[in-house]
Amino acid sequence: MMAENIGGSGADKRSEDFYSLRLFIAGASPVSVRAIQNIRKICEEFLTGRYDLEIIDAHQQPLMVKNEDVTAIPMLIKKTPYPKKRLIGDFSDREKVLKGLGIRIA
Repeated sequence: MMAENIGGSGADKRSEDFYSLRLFIAGASPVSVRAIQNIRKICEEFLTGRYDLEIIDAHQQPLMVKNEDVTAIPMLIKKTPYPKKRLIGDFSDREKVLKGLGIRIA
């Protein structure tokens, strides 16, 4: 799997509440597949139309792994909005992921 962009359309990518996310995975391993499914569900539920999710296979993009200083996989990097954050795991703990992304539930 090469880099893949997923996200809502129609949002202004410069907006303060637009989320630019980069998910590093290792091929089609069960943990990577679970991480993709979990983060997609969270994004669609809480960030519809306000996010861009780039999925990067570490095996196919080793230079990106080095440039982003990825130390574990799967790793989600929230590039925007600031502050930049890094989350590691399969993202099955929704509350922890939402807190890490700075998403408040009403």
